[in-house]
Amino acid sequence: MKKPLLMAVFAAAIVGLVAAQEKGEKSDKPQRSDAEKKAIAKIQQLGGLAMELAQNDTHLDVSFMQADGKFTDDYLTPLKDLKDIVHLNLRGQPVTDASLTHIKGLTTLTRLHLEKTKITDKGLEDLKGLTNLEYLNLYGTAITDAGLSALKDMKKLKNLYLWQTKVTPAGAAALKKILAQCDINLGIDESKVEPKKDDKKKDEAKKDEKKKDEPKKDEKKKDEPKKDEKKKDEPKKDAKKDEPKKDEKKDEKKDEPKKEEKK
Repeated sequence: MKKPLLMAVFAAAIVGLVAAQEKGEKSDKPQRSDAEKKAIAKIQQLGGLAMELAQNDTHLDVSFMQADGKFTDDYLTPLKDLKDIVHLNLRGQPVTDASLTHIKGLTTLTRLHLEKTKITDKGLEDLKGLTNLEYLNLYGTAITDAGLSALKDMKKLKNLYLWQTKVTPAGAAALKKILAQCDINLGIDESKVEPKKDDKKKDEAKKDEKKKDEPKKDEKKKDEPKKDEKKKDEPKKDAKKDEPKKDEKKDEKKDEPKKEEKK
């Protein structure tokens, strides 16, 4: 009787420990305020996404790529109530400089997509306070060299994309001196595309072939004097004319006996 009793007590203790541990884990996970819950619900209602990064990580990843072209600044107003948003994707939305005033206070952001939006240098002024940014995509915007000065205090920035903007290599190099840790990507200027390696090899091969052909021309020139030599040989044919004809030789032979007769 004692053994079954001890087993039951041991099992109850284990169950209690597991329950306590689960309660502890739940209590460790921050609870969202009513304002945060309403903000997330509003974003989802507008067609956006607001998702936690992981089961035990309450940091939020917010995206409005599913807004179906109906995007307005009202979509961004709920963001102010989200304290732990780290990723924000506004790619391809009609975001303007005025729109960025709604995200200037999101200092927890580490990743921000603004590619293919309508922002200019003026709008970048509202990003100055986002010093935790590690990734910033401004591809396909009207940003210029002047606007890059707003990013000089982003010491944690690791990746900056500036494809198809008005930023020049000189402007990017100037920012690189300040943010040495940042990989600044200007993309490829299609108007200045260099020949491919294969094309270069083909061009070099063609040049080599031309060089090889050139000596042949010289060889032809060397062969030309041979024609002159043939011309020089031609007088020899004329020289044959000076040789006595066969008939004349016969006459000479006829004359020879006459000499003997005289003797």
